[in-house]
Amino acid sequence: MTEVFNQISIIILIVLGVSLVMRALRQPLIIGYIISGIIVGPYFLGILPEVGTIQTFSEMGIALLLFIVGLHLTPKVIKEVGSISLITGLGQIFFTALIGYFVSIALGFEPITSLYIAIALTFSSTIIILKLLTDKEDLDTLYGKISIGFLLVQDFVAIIVLVIISSLSEGGNFLTTIGFTFLKGGLIVAVLAPISMFILPKFQNFFAKSQELLFVFSVAWGLGLASLFFYAGLSIEVGALIAGVLLSVSPYNLEISSRLRPLRDFFIISFFLLLGAQMAIGNIGNLILPAVIFSMIILIGNPLIVMVLMGFEGFTKKTGFLAGLTVAQIGEFSLITAALGQKVGHITNEVLSLITLVSLITIGLSTYMVIYSGSLYKMFSKYLSFFERSNLREKKKINKNIDSILFGYNRIGFGILNSLKSIKKNYLVVDFNPEVVKDLKKMRVPSIYGDVDDDSLLNDLPLDKLKLAISTIPDFDTNELLIETIKERNSDAIVIVRAHNIEDAMNLYKKGADYVLTPHFLGGEYLSNMLREIKTDKEGYKIEKDKHIKMLKERFRKGQYHADN
Repeated sequence: MTEVFNQISIIILIVLGVSLVMRALRQPLIIGYIISGIIVGPYFLGILPEVGTIQTFSEMGIALLLFIVGLHLTPKVIKEVGSISLITGLGQIFFTALIGYFVSIALGFEPITSLYIAIALTFSSTIIILKLLTDKEDLDTLYGKISIGFLLVQDFVAIIVLVIISSLSEGGNFLTTIGFTFLKGGLIVAVLAPISMFILPKFQNFFAKSQELLFVFSVAWGLGLASLFFYAGLSIEVGALIAGVLLSVSPYNLEISSRLRPLRDFFIISFFLLLGAQMAIGNIGNLILPAVIFSMIILIGNPLIVMVLMGFEGFTKKTGFLAGLTVAQIGEFSLITAALGQKVGHITNEVLSLITLVSLITIGLSTYMVIYSGSLYKMFSKYLSFFERSNLREKKKINKNIDSILFGYNRIGFGILNSLKSIKKNYLVVDFNPEVVKDLKKMRVPSIYGDVDDDSLLNDLPLDKLKLAISTIPDFDTNELLIETIKERNSDAIVIVRAHNIEDAMNLYKKGADYVLTPHFLGGEYLSNMLREIKTDKEGYKIEKDKHIKMLKERFRKGQYHADN
């Protein structure tokens, strides 16, 4: 026991050292975790404890991660992106598997081996994308919701594949096995759903009186249901996700999510360590060429497939592009499927190593692609019009007599919209989520579906007559574009944008913003009150701007760079 403790302590120190190097080089920490796994693995230091210990940590991290995702998957969100996620998820699986199979055959692999490779190429890493989207705070954007949706569709298909392989290896009737397994899962959900909807709310106020008790209850609920689904023949991942969904209707779902994140971050490191440690580099020379070919299929082919499918469904080229980048890697279910295939004798160790190498290449490169997706979109946007249909989900019918525009309707935008109503402005809401626009129209709120990065949209808006423009969009590049475009056409317009941290806020002020909303330091309610009092008085915003800059500089001196400090 002491030996395992010492090994884990040394491994954590190595992870810390590599992470510090990654941070100094401004590289994603995920890459550092995988590199740490290679270092502590059998080909270098060989100090990784027995796989069972780290595997348990890894499974807990995965379960907590998916439990937190489930907490955000309210019935409204599922309804919002359910259909497009199903279409995109199944479509991408079909076309990627088809391409992967014939490429494998062309490279000389046997049919059964080609089938396993093709299947492995279809499953992206839900865990890694969840981590990246959470870090970017893009989990609640339209492309983020759609991405998580079709990644979960992939996971569901992966579970079916794993059940089939297990059934074939045992010689059983896999149709009967699948049917019985999902019947048990359905019965569990049928029993737990009424409990979560009608019984738990009566006890949640009791749990919420103590933050520690709420924390323990949340962990017990998430891990407990994950184990229950595992014993029912499904997987820990499915159980943890459903546990989160069942608790998503709770008024404390966001509080639970925030409290579980540190615990999740600690345990999820084990998953990436295992990923690196499993890399078999002894025969890597023979695997380079096929690994590069398969990696190109994943890095280029998968995003193109998603963009085509989402384009046909009427989404903008930007939404399709950003969502497409999230499937540019193969992840945990690909490795699990390949490992099971090797265990039952369907594929060799060399093929398993090939799939692992493809996983590491694609995870490494796609991490950068997702992190710098905004910059990549600006680079390629003029070539992506092919993927966007002329009849988008919401046609733009713009009233030219507006004097105020709200870009992005969300929790912050709700209060701001009420302020615009109270000061009796001719306003318009622009949002790139078609479901949000549909809801606004039901409330008779003037609104259009549009992507701010779309030049044609900005050209159609009456910016030259604008008195006030407010953006609650969190993306820095988008807000920078808005400031430059509006100020170029109308220097008298008041432009208010949003920033995540002090550095971004100061840069946006330098770009010409009249006021920068920093929700972590000054909430949306503060801006709503400002709007009611100052209205469109430019001098009033200059006074508030100076006060805000002074406050941000003071916080910066104290080391409060963003909300986490």
